[in-house]
Amino acid sequence: MKRNTEHVYSPGIMLINKLLILSLLLISSQNLFSQDTFSIVAVDSVTGEIGSAGASCVGSSTSYPHGAQILSDVIPGIGAIHTQASWHATNQQRAHAWMMQGLSPQQIIDSLVAHDVGNNPHIRQYGIVDYNDGHPRSAAYTGINCMDYKNHTAHLNYSVQGNILMGQEILDSIESRFLNTPGSLADRLMAALQGAKVIGADTRCGIHNTSSQSSFLRVARLNNQPDSLYLDLYMAYPQNLTGIYPVDPIDSLQTLYDAWKVYVSVKDGPGAFNPYLKVFTDQAGTTTFDFTLCHGYEGTRVEICDLTGRKVAGFEVDNPVEKIQLQRKGIFIYRILDKKNRQMAEGKFFLTEQR
Repeated sequence: MKRNTEHVYSPGIMLINKLLILSLLLISSQNLFSQDTFSIVAVDSVTGEIGSAGASCVGSSTSYPHGAQILSDVIPGIGAIHTQASWHATNQQRAHAWMMQGLSPQQIIDSLVAHDVGNNPHIRQYGIVDYNDGHPRSAAYTGINCMDYKNHTAHLNYSVQGNILMGQEILDSIESRFLNTPGSLADRLMAALQGAKVIGADTRCGIHNTSSQSSFLRVARLNNQPDSLYLDLYMAYPQNLTGIYPVDPIDSLQTLYDAWKVYVSVKDGPGAFNPYLKVFTDQAGTTTFDFTLCHGYEGTRVEICDLTGRKVAGFEVDNPVEKIQLQRKGIFIYRILDKKNRQMAEGKFFLTEQR
């Protein structure tokens, strides 16, 4: 006897199937536009440095050219804003404008929630900190409809936040590393990210055997321009890259940061002026020190000695071009010292008999 294998669907079953398909589409849409991200914003109230660091399972693409870095807005001397989870450019631009107007971090978040561009603040997450003339403030917000695991921790001069995470331990580790690492603000932010370098910390990236798909580290000094920060590093795999990633983005960022520190130590440390300082004499016996191409010459000191090592002249550097006239001829040795008495450059010059 032949069995009837045709399937008969009742109207009720068809309705349930449609609802299930719709739910799956909504979930897929939320995954597409969400950023499962962990990040930290912080201020050093002593130096005035403002920092921003984070990572996400979002890669580089037309929409996100530097991956997760798109969520970071660092305003030198003022503060830093992270807009993450269902990131929207308009929300970020509004937050920037409100910070420039002098609103506190909590006021900015209250305004973002009240004036969300999509009238749906419950899918957003924010972390904000400001310098406030050396009296930093912070605030954070996590919408109830951000994807789990989600949470934030905001304290006096920093805020840590994340969504679609492995768990609270990721945020706790970021905070612990930040608080317990010695060194500069940049050192502490880099260590904070290393605290989150766990496979699947950002749960979607577990399949890539990494914590994330992109990472960034940014620090501004008080006198920086917004488009030229003291430190601005990022690493991002392409958004459409599949399979196992060869190196965790946080480790790649660490490599970039270590190289940056070497560069800065050479640029700002002993011998930093040697390739750029110009020293020359003229027939009138005037010696010119030209610091025009030197970074950070202000406040340095010039010492001039004869060949026996006896100091014969010295002066503070106040201008990019300084001139001095010695009263005798011969070979002289000069040293350039910074405020910490570190040698920035050295050399010799020769004075002929003055005419």
